[in-house]
Amino acid sequence: NKIEIFPAGNYTFIDLKIESYKMRYVQFWDYNFQEPIGKVNEKDYLNELDFLFQRAVKRQLVSDVELGSYLSGGVDSGSIAAIASKHLPFIKTFTCGFDLSSASGVELGFDERVKAEKLSAQFKTEHYEMVLKAGDMERSLEKLVFHLEEPRVGQSYPNYYSAKLASKFVKVILSGSGGDELFGGYPWRYPRPESDNDLVSYVNHYYNYWQRLIPSENMREIFSPIWEEVKDVDTKSYFMNILVNKNKNQINVKEELIDQSLYFEAKTFLHGLLLVEDKLSMAHGLETRVPFLDNDLVDFALKCPVKFKINSKQQNMNFDENSSRKKETYFEKTGDGKLILRKMMKKYLPKEVIERKKQGFSSPDASWFRGDSINFVKKKIQNKNAKIYDFIDYKSVNNLINDHLNGKENRRLFIWSLINIDEYLDQNF
Repeated sequence: NKIEIFPAGNYTFIDLKIESYKMRYVQFWDYNFQEPIGKVNEKDYLNELDFLFQRAVKRQLVSDVELGSYLSGGVDSGSIAAIASKHLPFIKTFTCGFDLSSASGVELGFDERVKAEKLSAQFKTEHYEMVLKAGDMERSLEKLVFHLEEPRVGQSYPNYYSAKLASKFVKVILSGSGGDELFGGYPWRYPRPESDNDLVSYVNHYYNYWQRLIPSENMREIFSPIWEEVKDVDTKSYFMNILVNKNKNQINVKEELIDQSLYFEAKTFLHGLLLVEDKLSMAHGLETRVPFLDNDLVDFALKCPVKFKINSKQQNMNFDENSSRKKETYFEKTGDGKLILRKMMKKYLPKEVIERKKQGFSSPDASWFRGDSINFVKKKIQNKNAKIYDFIDYKSVNNLINDHLNGKENRRLFIWSLINIDEYLDQNF
């Protein structure tokens, strides 16, 4: 027997009279990003978004226990805190910052505590902070992997500590998850249709545009210990199946193709984000609520035109997902992403927040893996006896790791994935 995650937006019937009953899922809901027919008025959409967002936050404030909110220096959590503070004076807010004494380059801007403090002062919240250091990843790894139950690509240990902090003061927390996926917060990830006129052509373009942890040319070499078992695994078919088999292939306007990128993000990235957030908050007895995923607000976002979210005419800008600089570079050149949400929130948030480039909740691991945590990295994944090397080739993997340690490449996501999987194997096998 095996344990599986119940698919989102599905239900099933179980016949207790049949001993060998096989679970059959029936989908009753799915994301359906679509472009409206006819002319649209941006002012009408802004007014509707304002009403729905305020109502969504207010709905989530109903609680029998004390409720707080995460607060970074960005638009999503700032928007929630701005509205929540109007209904719950002196609401408790929480921020995790990072010790940047050993960071370098762009990572010197990763600590958002000062920005959060300014918002807290404006909204008169009761604000709490904690500072994460390089060793905190090592200290949390065992419990983190235990509670996640399966390996995850993203460095989610900052979420673990955020929930730990908040749980000491409140039992319910508001989170900004969903704002990026619904309103176009990752515009560098959505390839703009160039010569694509149908979904299959666009998805082929999208797949080649998408960044992967392991370079395609290294796949066979890296997985050589198990190549016979995995040689027929076609990553492109998985990618295609999410989009082509679930959506129409006939398009009327090019923006409908970008809608499929938003669909892909919601089905994959957001799904994983919500699982991580739920598991890590409940590890501390904390309930997370996500106002951006209010039913009515989601319905609105699905029908909101792409051109109100991102600049659909923007020329493609390809970035390495490992790069910590991709968000800043893209925003500095374009000012793009979540356009309608930023416009709507101008009446509630300071101008510098509205115009601030997308940061994301990232720790300076690229520097830490080369510096403060280098001995941990070497002990964990440069050990030939590590269990991961039953599945992947030691020499070729360590060539990639050394590229990072020597400063040639930024492979922080790859290194984190190896650390995560190795700990998972140690705990379960």
